[in-house]
Amino acid sequence: MVNVAILGFGTVGSGVAEVLTTNGGLIDQRVENLVRLKYILDVRDFPDSPYRDCFVKDFGVIESDPEVDIVVETIGGATVALDFTTRALKAGKSVVSSNKELVANHGYELLQLAKANGVSYLFEASVGGGIPILRPLTNCLAANEVEQITGILNGTTNYILTRMVRAGATFADALREAQEKGYAEADPTADVEGIDAGRKICILADLAFGRQVDPAAVPMEGISRLSLDDVRIAQRAGYRIKLLGRALRLGSGRTAYVAPHLVPEDHPLANVEDVFNAVVVKGNATGEVMFYGRGAGEMPTASACVADVMEALQASPRREEIGWEADPEGFVAPQTVPLRHYFRIRGSLADAVGAFGQVEVLSEDSGMTAFLTEPVSGGEAAEKAAALAVLARLPVLG
Repeated sequence: MVNVAILGFGTVGSGVAEVLTTNGGLIDQRVENLVRLKYILDVRDFPDSPYRDCFVKDFGVIESDPEVDIVVETIGGATVALDFTTRALKAGKSVVSSNKELVANHGYELLQLAKANGVSYLFEASVGGGIPILRPLTNCLAANEVEQITGILNGTTNYILTRMVRAGATFADALREAQEKGYAEADPTADVEGIDAGRKICILADLAFGRQVDPAAVPMEGISRLSLDDVRIAQRAGYRIKLLGRALRLGSGRTAYVAPHLVPEDHPLANVEDVFNAVVVKGNATGEVMFYGRGAGEMPTASACVADVMEALQASPRREEIGWEADPEGFVAPQTVPLRHYFRIRGSLADAVGAFGQVEVLSEDSGMTAFLTEPVSGGEAAEKAAALAVLARLPVLG
């Protein structure tokens, strides 16, 4: 028999308990063992829960119980979760996590600790919720040199952008609607400022390129300052604005960043709407491969967590090889990457041409001009635009 302990009984933790019990027979059959929920750690009381006999408030109970084989960490954050994860691994227990902040900042050291103790540290649910992306990246695409990853990695912001396009809602109104529907937290900062997507693209870059990407080095720009004017101009010109996380292999190294982009409407990512996520991986052998589905929510994320529980039990001989080096060398500032840029300025077409030379005009109205530049680095674009009255600037995908 295999005993599982869940840390945290919030949205994801309660979903893990439900999947383990509802699909228990199927899980037992597929892993050829009996998988049972023994403990749930939470400081709150749940007297009416069907799992009420499993609750404990002291992590030491789980840590010291030799019958606990796997710990599922759904607490979030990188303080208490780091402490409990470290202690569980040192106690010889495999750990499964949905915690992107913890993995992005401490994944390397936790993978090394797991290896030293002969157990697994798995985190499929930390990126993309129920979308299988990390395991395909390291297994199915293992014969490829990954050239780039581009993804819609946050369902909250994608819902907001969808409402701005479909309903003509302002950012503030769309955010309020997302909160009312439970798609956004009361404090939406991590989502709307690109931090959540930034942590996820760091994890994807770590695995794809084999070297640590420090989240502190990754520029993360969100959508809180996005104007409905730019959404409308982009739409009329055949583009959609999407918040993208990107990781690129460069001749001189690698880079990663998060920013809202203009995406051509014929690109598959342009048609990913509402709370859905999608990740496009470009390999040198496969070309582009896209993964699509619900990127968050109780059951999709719980499904990924339980799949990792099953993976840990199957003791894949390659599991200890999945990880990355701690060496951060070779990370290049994304501002050096040449891209087309969208600008909206208070000024004339002549002003735009004077600064950038050849441009593609998208709109001229009420003293404002919107245009696309030729491919230039972010640094060069900023220099050329220094004398302009810039109202908005976004990179263009493609």
